[in-house]
Amino acid sequence: MVASFYPLAWAAQRIGSETVSVHNLTRPGTEPHDVELSPRDVARVRAADVVLYLGGGFQPAVEDAVKGASGTIVDLLAHQQLARTAESEGGLTEDPHIWLDPVRYAAVVRRIGHALGRPRQAEKLAAPLDELDREYARGLAHCRRREIVTTHAAFGYLARRYHLRQIPITGLSPEAEPTPRDLESVVERVRASRATTVFFETLISPRLADTVARETGARTAVLDPLEGLSQEELDRGADYLSVMRENLAALRRALDCR
Repeated sequence: MVASFYPLAWAAQRIGSETVSVHNLTRPGTEPHDVELSPRDVARVRAADVVLYLGGGFQPAVEDAVKGASGTIVDLLAHQQLARTAESEGGLTEDPHIWLDPVRYAAVVRRIGHALGRPRQAEKLAAPLDELDREYARGLAHCRRREIVTTHAAFGYLARRYHLRQIPITGLSPEAEPTPRDLESVVERVRASRATTVFFETLISPRLADTVARETGARTAVLDPLEGLSQEELDRGADYLSVMRENLAALRRALDCR
């Protein structure tokens, strides 16, 4: 089977265990929004028994490839109530980052289990996601600040789930460049919020985060959107659960939670 990027591949591998071979179309350390598929990747998609992906313009090359697929095609954004953006940006009109909300991701896991004919295994994986949700709810319940400043608008669902407010430097597409006026507006919002941390991501340049932090006197820290892990992270045994817990620790430090 084929999965379009890390969160889907990780869940499929955990659910299928050693009985399912999963090919991740997004290579380690690669930003998935603009992934380009090789002819071999396209052939894999079209020959796969099951293809897991997110529609809505998140990975246009994958959406083109699945049009010729012969197996079971599962768009894991379908049937989700998505947050809409004011205007289209990089082909995205709805926020696809559902995997950063453990509750929504548990629903994705159950759909993957159904597609693979392994609902019991999916429930076993959903259980630690339910526990992760409880950890986030407890860990972020009592914080001095509620605003999180992020490089791109990937954390909207997580923010809403735990009653935070996201201040993104750019929109849904991480490669988008803010205008000078947009950047000035973000700096003003960050100053008004009295945020002490500007979060950057592992797969894109920290340049914008550094700029906003310098203008506001804040520090920078990593908040990983889990769109893909680096090979170094995979080699040290990092996975969705461990990185989400690292994110929680980073948020607690930034928001001065007790």
